[in-house]
Formats: sequence, structure tokens, C-alpha cells
Amino acid sequence: MKNLIVNADDFGRHELINRAVEQAFNAGCLKSATLMAGGIAFDDAIAVAKRNSGLGVGIHFTLANGNPVLPPKEIPTLVTADGFFHENYIVFLKRYMSGKISLDEVRSELAAQLEKILQTGLKLTHVDSHQHLHHVPGIIDIVLDLAATKKIFAMRSSGAKIFDGELDSLGKFVGRLGLSSLAKFAAHKAHKKNFATPEHFAGIVAGESVDENFILKLVEKFQDGTTEVMLHPGTDNKILCDFCDWEHDFEAELAAVTSPKVLNVLAEKNISAVNFSALRSENES
Repeated sequence: MKNLIVNADDFGRHELINRAVEQAFNAGCLKSATLMAGGIAFDDAIAVAKRNSGLGVGIHFTLANGNPVLPPKEIPTLVTADGFFHENYIVFLKRYMSGKISLDEVRSELAAQLEKILQTGLKLTHVDSHQHLHHVPGIIDIVLDLAATKKIFAMRSSGAKIFDGELDSLGKFVGRLGLSSLAKFAAHKAHKKNFATPEHFAGIVAGESVDENFILKLVEKFQDGTTEVMLHPGTDNKILCDFCDWEHDFEAELAAVTSPKVLNVLAEKNISAVNFSALRSENES
């Protein structure tokens, strides 16, 4: 059995991301997305999800580089003076490791994000997080507890291969090595609590884009079980790079997962495009 989960992160962050998710679901191999509860295009994303039956939607827990759901005064250790989360995972982790982040506030904020999505009536397929912060010791326990309470028993484990993509700096090497280690730790905790995770993770985690060539190479050496590919598709690079303050090729990722060549090769190799709900079905069979 060979299954592929292509998951679009940042669903709800911008309408042009939502458009890409819908296009990739209907014309490509993307069958999963994770929703940012604090995204400015949250309501539009809910509408996309509800009119596209079969699109698996998870929660993209967010603690950095985004908007909180709770009022800033209720989570002072998590936000800047302007009321937004701190700019990225590096700033967050520095504060976390120096004792400046309240885990009680983390729990309250993540619970509010989860509740906001569930109030729309969507049934969530899994949990993951923006910039992989759900893998962090202490935070993983909160995430698993909140998810289990709502009977969401599937999770991303971002154990990307260290040498996937460009490795042109010591920082990237250290970052991937650290994330891989944290992902194994988080997956171990998740499995002990009866959570399912994909056996393999193939997203590029250092900012590079997942292009057509990346997926074709992945398919050539595709392993048994389920592989998740994480990506961030969008329909307009200029607008999204400016909005996200991130030099990323959103359009290339959309093109990759709607590529006729990719779709044909997946069919030839008998690789099924699924969402995270397939993991629970496997465990229950």
C-alpha cells in the first residue's frame, strides 16, 4: 500500500492561498490542508472546505508569525506590544527556552484556535503547526491533550530527510537535524497516546519550494506506507511574498501538484492521493 498526503499549510492565511488549495484539490493530487484559525481569510477558507467534499482539513496551530485568536491582554507572553505573535519560531524558541513563555497561555490560545474551527462544524482530520512548533517539548503535550479531547487522533511528524533540498548553510543543516530529532520525540509521544502519523515526511522544511522535479524524484523512490508532502501553494507570488514577508515560490508548488506529468506518474505507480483520515481507517481496519 502506497499513499500520498499532499498537505497545504496556511489555509486561511490569505484568499490567494485558499484559491490555490481549491484549485489543487479539484485539478491535482492535493487532498489535505491545515487551517490557521487566526488567518484573515479564515471565513473564506471555511467556505472552500464546505463546498469541496473530500478535502481533509486539519488545524494549523499557530504560536508565531501570525494572529492570535484570544485578546492579546489574555496572552501577554505570546504577543508583541502590537498584539501579534512574535515574528518567527526562532524568536519564540529563544523566549521559550529562557522561561518567558507561559504554557498556561499556550494552552488557552491553542484551545481557542481549536474551538473557533470546530464551531464552524468542520470535522478535523489531524493536527500540525505553523513553523513546526507542535514538536517542542511541553507544547507537544498540550497539543496531544487538546486533540485527544476532541477525538482528533492524527498528527504530522515533520521528520524530513536532512539532505532533502538545498543544504547550502550550516544553519539549514542544524535546523533540519534539530527538527528531525524533535519530530521523532513528538511522534513517540503521539504513538503512545494512540495517535496515527504518516510513516514518512517529504516536505522541504528550510523554505525551499516543492517543485515538479522534487515530487517526481520522490515518486521514483516512494516507500510503502503513507508519505506526507508539506507545501504552501498560492496563485500570485508577488502578492503573497509581500503579504507573508517570505520569498517563496507559491506558484511553483501549485504547478507541481496540478502537473499532468505528476498525476500520470502517480497513477502509473499505483500511489493513492489521500488525506489524514486514511490513517485512522488503516488503524481501525
